[in-house]
Amino acid sequence: MAQAEKKALLSGEMDPNNAICSINAGAGGTESCDWAYMLHRMITRFAEKNGFKVKVLDVQQGESAGIKSSTMMIEGPFAFGQLKSESGIHRLVRISPFDANARRHTSFASIFITPEVDDNIEIEILDKDLKIDVYRAGGAGGQSVNTTDSAVRITHLPTGIVVTCQNERSQLQNKQFAMKILRSRLYEKALEEKKAKLAAEEAAKMEIGWGSQIRSYVLHPYKMVKDHRTGFQVSTAENVLEGDLEEFIKSYLEWQALGARPVKDQEL
Repeated sequence: MAQAEKKALLSGEMDPNNAICSINAGAGGTESCDWAYMLHRMITRFAEKNGFKVKVLDVQQGESAGIKSSTMMIEGPFAFGQLKSESGIHRLVRISPFDANARRHTSFASIFITPEVDDNIEIEILDKDLKIDVYRAGGAGGQSVNTTDSAVRITHLPTGIVVTCQNERSQLQNKQFAMKILRSRLYEKALEEKKAKLAAEEAAKMEIGWGSQIRSYVLHPYKMVKDHRTGFQVSTAENVLEGDLEEFIKSYLEWQALGARPVKDQEL
């Protein structure tokens, strides 16, 4: 995007901030875990192409392939403003590489983008509201990342929000990053509650499955990626999965600037 255009479209209070990206596989076992990994790679590729720094804070490996979940910090100017377009449920249609009969499968995974919250923004977090667990970090294949109990899981009891961080060397560093993620989630939750309350609550409860996806990626029997909010679509699916998200981001920001009116959509 040109600088003037970017300034006009990225005018939200938190748009200039770093972004925290959480990805979760939907139901479907190996298929969904592989799809979650593909999305993790897509976001990473986009960030690298745009000069952002990517810091992986937590990864939960899938049992056979892919990942169950991941959390990344994307650091750079307007990282949140651009990547907020990716928040929602993503649907993949393809011939499964895990199916011996080469059948077509549909998989779902979710991406949740929140802004890193500056320390000067007050988010009240009481010690009594936190349950903090420490455990031994684990890597792919069950290998130990760290021989001490350095991984940290924080549960915010009033909201039920759970955050984890295991990729730093010390328990203190992991706790600091986990608290950053928690502050971000609580800030986003407060914003949602100020907006159209019913709509925000329903959106947060959407099942990772049929009818709730924001974008579909079709690799068979034809190639297409379509955003169901804006109606924007391309046939270069492989490029999108390699991180070419600029046109989707631009169409989302323009759609949002026009009032985020729903478009007439057809199922892919």
